[in-house]
Formats: sequence, C-alpha cells, structure tokens
Amino acid sequence: MNTGKLHFSSTLHLKFILVYIIFGFLAAFITAMVIPGFIYDQLLDTAANDLYKSANILANRYLPKYFTEDASLSDVRLQLKGIEAYTDAAAWFTDTNGNLLCSSHPEGYPSSPAYIEDFNPTENAGQTYQRGTYHDYFEEEVITVMAPVVDGFNTNGYFLLHKDLRDIERLQGHLIHRIYTTIAVIYLFSFLIFFAFELMVYFPLRRITDAAAQYALGNLDYEIPVDAEDEMGYLSASLNYMSSQLRDMETYQKTFVANVSHDFRSPLTSIKGYVEAIADGTIPPELQDKYLNIILFETERLTDLTRDLLELNEFDTKNLILDKASFDIHEIIRNTAASFEGTCTAKRISIELVLATKHLTVFADKGKIQQVLYNLIDNAIKFSDMDSIITVETTDRGDKVITSVKDNGIGIPRDALNKIWERFYKTDASRGKDKKGTGLGLSIVKESIQAHGENINVISTEGVGTEFIFSLPKG
Repeated sequence: MNTGKLHFSSTLHLKFILVYIIFGFLAAFITAMVIPGFIYDQLLDTAANDLYKSANILANRYLPKYFTEDASLSDVRLQLKGIEAYTDAAAWFTDTNGNLLCSSHPEGYPSSPAYIEDFNPTENAGQTYQRGTYHDYFEEEVITVMAPVVDGFNTNGYFLLHKDLRDIERLQGHLIHRIYTTIAVIYLFSFLIFFAFELMVYFPLRRITDAAAQYALGNLDYEIPVDAEDEMGYLSASLNYMSSQLRDMETYQKTFVANVSHDFRSPLTSIKGYVEAIADGTIPPELQDKYLNIILFETERLTDLTRDLLELNEFDTKNLILDKASFDIHEIIRNTAASFEGTCTAKRISIELVLATKHLTVFADKGKIQQVLYNLIDNAIKFSDMDSIITVETTDRGDKVITSVKDNGIGIPRDALNKIWERFYKTDASRGKDKKGTGLGLSIVKESIQAHGENINVISTEGVGTEFIFSLPKG
C-alpha cells in the first residue's frame, strides 16, 4: 500500500514536471518554426507598402515637374537623395524606355545602369512589389516597387525603389531575439507558478493521499494538518471529520455487536440449559412447568429484541416510510393506558390522564406514535414504586400538541441523562429492576419522534421521578 502511495505521488509529480518541460518545448518550437516566417512576411509587406507609398508620393508630386521644366535634374537628384536617405533604398528615375535619367543609392548598393535592359513597366502588374535581383542588377535579393510619373494623362517616366532584403532580415533577427528573450523570461517566471502550484496543490494533495492510504490500512487516528482556508483545507478538514466519524462508528459497531451478542447469548444459554435438563431427566416432571415458563419468558425476550432490532434497522437504512394521517391522540392515549391495566393492578400503580380537551387531533403516523406512548408508559411502570401514580398529560400549544409521560419513580442519574437514548444502554438501576428490557425502547422512541421532524426531551431528578415530553404537529 505504501509503495502504491509513493508511486502515485511520484507519478503525479513527474506529470507536473513533464507538463512544464513540454510547455517550454512547445513555446520554443512554435517560436522557431512559426514566428520567424510570420514576422518576415509581415516585415516584407510593411516595407513594400511603405516603399510603394513613398514612390507614389515622389512620382506624383515632384518628378512631373522635371518634364514641365519647373525642376532641373539637380533638383530631382536632391529629391532622390532625400528619399534614398528616408527609405534606405536605391532610387532610380527613368524615362518610358528604361533610360536612367537620375539615380541615388545607399552605400553598399551597386551603381545604377545607364539603361535597363528588357525594361517592362507592367512587370509589377497586380502587385505592389516584385522580389528578386531585378534583371540581375543586384547581387542580393531586393524588393522593387515602381510608380509611373504622369503629367496630365501622359506617362513620361517611371520611378523605382530597390530595398535590400538583408535589411529586413536584420530587423527580423532583432525582433526574434527579443521574442526569444521574452519567452525565456516568461518561462522562468512560469517556474514560480509551477512552484506555487506544488506548494498549494501537489503537497496538500500528497498529504491527503497519505491520509487516504492510512485510512485504508485501518489507521483512523491519522489526522491531516489543516493549514489553509481554501478548497484543499476544506477537503482536509472534511477527511479529518470523516475519520472521526468512522472512529465513532467503529466504536459504536463494536459496542453494538457486543451488546447484541450479550443480550442474545444470555437467554439462549438459559433456554439450552433448561431444555437439556428436561430432556435428560435432570429436572423431574413435577418441576418442568416452572422451567418451561422460564423458557417461554426468555423466548419472549428474544422476540422483543429481534422486533426492536428490525425496527431500528428501518431508521438506519432510511427505509422507514411514515403513514401520516390525522387522528385523535387522546383516543390513542386512553387505549394504550388501558392495555397496562393488568400490570398496573399487580403493582398497585394508577395511570392518571390529564387531557387538554375531549378530542385533540394530530397529524402523524398513528402506529409509530402508539408505539412511542407504549414504550414511555411501559418504561414509567418499570421504574415506579408500588402505590405510585403515572401522569400522561397533553397541552394544546399553537400549531403543536405537547404530550408528557411523568412518573414518580427512582429517576435517572444526572450523568446518565445524555446516554439513555443510546442503543442497549441501561442504567445500573434498570439492570436491577428490568430483566426483560432490551435497552432499545428509548432509542426507538427518539428516532420515531425525530422521523416526524419533532423533538423529545427528558426531565429527571434522581429519587423524585422522570418526565418525557414530546411534540407533534396539530392535525
């Protein structure tokens, strides 16, 4: 189990590292394979458009003056010098046949020819520029733009600009270097995000998986340190609470099994012993009726215990379906009290009914409430002394009906008041008085009342008596 836990942690940690490395590789790959071409195309289009705009401005505004004799060749040369400096490109001014009238070029560019062979003014048709060595007049590739010099409706010449592509490549390299530097810085900063993720997610998750492994091994005492108020902290606190609940459940199950075993074993042992004694003749025939009555008594105990366990199982499995209806609770109280007439006569106990009205309707499960009243009155009789009074009282209070069962018996010790609702719990006094009780009656009472969405309380003073009070919705 520990090996699996470490393998899980290591695998998850390795996945984080691999994702981080893959992120860096993809960033570098995309930058190397996609960005350079994209930047180069954008720079080329931008440079060509700028050249084309500059060429058209000069061809439309200044160069036509040469053909109208408003500007001399030296004036034109000065204009070409200016645009050459502005665009860092070779500037050629030709007539319609390709004869160079004037030119200017930056340092490092070849000199312009006197005549452009195979000159074709339409070779740029449909495009703003052409790319190449332009009729082999350049050793390196250039982009060439051409603008007609128009005077009126007549084309008198052409203006050409040639820009070396190495300038664009140098600018491309400079931009790519900056992009690489930026990506490297982002990648390094992303390591901080990765580190923060490890601190805030991976390490808390590892503690949680360690705890889960401990719980799987049965170590429910393991507790996860909670040092955050985020989702991980909430999950850790929830698991700690779950482990405490499981510990309580484990303790309860052990106690429950021990109590059930004890309560079943005692009557079964008695039954087996007496049956064997009768069968082998140890008990003479004249005494067999006595011991058969004891066997019948123990059988009734087993029947009561089985019935109560099945009743509680309905609450535990949430299969209990209440058959709610309106009924007269006073009628149920009278009938339930009447069923104890024989027991009360034997102990000289009287049951006094103090009812709010002749009839009082509640909305509840009639069978469950009858069982609640039976258990409470039965309990009161068990712990009442001879010649005492048990009082059953109802109170009409708003939309509720309050019912109480009060006895003047031995009472419940203070330290036992919170335990009486536990299954199989019996006070020492009850063990002396009640040999037949299963210790499940009050558990059934409480869960029945709570299933109705109501409450039951107990008031008791040792040596004075006990009163159980519960509420029900009015019908």
